Amino acid sequence: MTAGDRHHIDQFLEMLAAERGAAQNTLDAYRRDLEDFLSYLTAQSSILTLATGHDISGYLQSLAEAGLSPASRARRLSAVRQLYKFLTAESVIGDDPAHRLAGPKKARPLPKTLSVVEVDRLIEAARGRADTMTGPERMRALRLHCLIELLYATGMRVTELVSLPRTVLDGDDRVLTIRGKGRRERLVPLNASARIALDRYLTPGKAPDGTGTVPPIRTKWLFPAKSEAGHITRQSFAVELKEVAEAAGLDPERVSPHVLRHAFASHLLDRGADLRVVQQLLGHADISTTEIYTHVLEERLKKLVYDHHPLAKNR
Repeated sequence: MTAGDRHHIDQFLEMLAAERGAAQNTLDAYRRDLEDFLSYLTAQSSILTLATGHDISGYLQSLAEAGLSPASRARRLSAVRQLYKFLTAESVIGDDPAHRLAGPKKARPLPKTLSVVEVDRLIEAARGRADTMTGPERMRALRLHCLIELLYATGMRVTELVSLPRTVLDGDDRVLTIRGKGRRERLVPLNASARIALDRYLTPGKAPDGTGTVPPIRTKWLFPAKSEAGHITRQSFAVELKEVAEAAGLDPERVSPHVLRHAFASHLLDRGADLRVVQQLLGHADISTTEIYTHVLEERLKKLVYDHHPLAKNR
């Protein structure tokens, strides 16, 4: 690494501190990334001001071969780009060699989900809690059981679920009309379990011990609550869901409303549902969003083979 290269990095970092108010930790991270790039250039008998796009591509390739993740490589490239943008603006170099370089694509994280057995345990725990409670606590437990059943039966977004108007019950009780993103409407079917849970929630009657009659609540919302919006919030539902997850013997950190939506889609595809049908049920505008669930199934199949196939132990 030449003294000139080190001077250019120092000037760049001074600019970040003075003009952008970069914190010391940020400056240290930039320095580490840029000095790593300069070490590569030195090994290639090149210097910062003479490097080409080919040199930078070679550096990225070396990072990939060293096993760095796409996210880490993208961060290194971002630092190099900003440095060269600075050097171009300061007229240290004429053309920016990093200008047209495409960054590495980040691997799309697979959605977290639950197994069918785990969802069954969650639902059974919610149902059991409702059967043992009385009064207002019973109503709260019935509401939670109903929310879980509806979410797993329909795959609704949590915001769509908690903000359902009571008018959604008008008409055929076997389907719900959901208004999702972009105010697009879609029909989602209700299975028998969801309809039973909904009926218990709407007409709670008496607790199993014959006490604690709770009259049905009549409001604009299907799931009313004392909140600014007038209905249960996403946050409140998520907290209650984690409580019942713990009661079911599941790790609460693995359970959320969105995870149940993922489970709905994954379990449908696992049982042969058409991808286009799942797209419609989820309310995805683009099928590429739904295709992520096929990757979940692929990973599950790979794990099944690696864990149980006799030849996999020789890998």
